[in-house]
Amino acid sequence: MTSTSLVYLASQSPRRLQLLQQWGLGCELLLPTADEDAEALEVVQPGEAPKHYVQRVTHLKLQAALARLAQRGLPVAPVLCADTTVALGRTILGKPASADEACAMLRALSGRKHRVLTAVAVGLPHGGTGGGHWSALSESWVTFAPLSDAEIRAYVATGEPMGKAGAYAIQGLAAMWVPRIQGSYTGIMGLPAFETATLLRQAGIAWVGMGGTHGT
Repeated sequence: MTSTSLVYLASQSPRRLQLLQQWGLGCELLLPTADEDAEALEVVQPGEAPKHYVQRVTHLKLQAALARLAQRGLPVAPVLCADTTVALGRTILGKPASADEACAMLRALSGRKHRVLTAVAVGLPHGGTGGGHWSALSESWVTFAPLSDAEIRAYVATGEPMGKAGAYAIQGLAAMWVPRIQGSYTGIMGLPAFETATLLRQAGIAWVGMGGTHGT
């Protein structure tokens, strides 16, 4: 497998792009066009467990992104996909569809401990490189302090919860309500550093960062 320093990011999350760039990786976005129903991939199946859900959605995103890469005739390079969900027991808290839904999610999380699951998948198209598919799951725990309704409403009014699983951003204002996390901070943000680096090395990515040049 030929080493490369380029990775396609099939995600609209600015936080994932920021993290990859922070780690010194060359990134190009590989986003769906208007005729792709990307939101349909994230629909929860009845009775689906959070771990199964986040891994299934990430796999579907990767397959769609690899097809997109082939259709556009772009140079071959690893494609990275990820999905993050917040789980309160077996209840999946996705992205809130409204301010009221965001408030309801935050009330449910108030004063409680919950899981943040981020699945990551890296794929290479089949062809001259031989193709390949690598995946990993990051599981972290986040504890919220008790929140008043006034705090919740004020936070939702900032707009930060919208577009975020569980209606909060650990790297934003919500951090002031989190006395404890267990696991991967970057995983809670949406892209776990250790798991992502491991998968990219397996896919042939080489880059200069902490500890020198990495690659296969």
